[in-house]
Amino acid sequence: MKKFFIVFAIVLLGLTGITYAEETKTLSAGVEFNWINMMQFQRDEAIEHYKQEIFANDDVKSIKKKEFRTIYKDYLKDSNQKTHYRLISNGATETKDANLCGFFIQDDILYSYAIQFKNNPRFVYYYSAFGRLIYLDVSSEKYPEYPYYSKQFRANGKLSGAIYFVSKDLQYVYEPDGKFKGVWYKDKMFDRNAKQILTRNNW
Repeated sequence: MKKFFIVFAIVLLGLTGITYAEETKTLSAGVEFNWINMMQFQRDEAIEHYKQEIFANDDVKSIKKKEFRTIYKDYLKDSNQKTHYRLISNGATETKDANLCGFFIQDDILYSYAIQFKNNPRFVYYYSAFGRLIYLDVSSEKYPEYPYYSKQFRANGKLSGAIYFVSKDLQYVYEPDGKFKGVWYKDKMFDRNAKQILTRNNW
């Protein structure tokens, strides 16, 4: 369940990394992650490859506000906001129909939350504490099978970023214009030059 919150974590996460181990990592699928020891041209090639995988697709574009609000009109406001707020504030992570995740200030003040409906898990809706849509994640049709990519839109239809999920352990993160933001390997994010820039606790 944790993987579908990664995009939102990119927006919210402000933790900087401290150290990293300079060693080769091997994924279960047999793909070697050796970002630190790669030559720069190899990192650049990987970044460009996954960028093309995402942005060569015609469906990765901003959506006109009016069209977005028409398509997602049933999700612009959480009709069960009070129930979801209460459940998430009390530590619930799912209901019969949906997966839930809360984002807190000082560990106890809920300022936003996410809902992933089990009957349509490619979509994740992020709401303010008052139940108004903030962001929408849309995963490609291969989800949840790897590899797949996910796009995030603001409530006005503007694309705010995209991620290519190579595996559970490895994701390439891009800005809406295709600019590379970083690569996650497990709990650490590295920049283009293999410098660790972020950590996360929801991997």
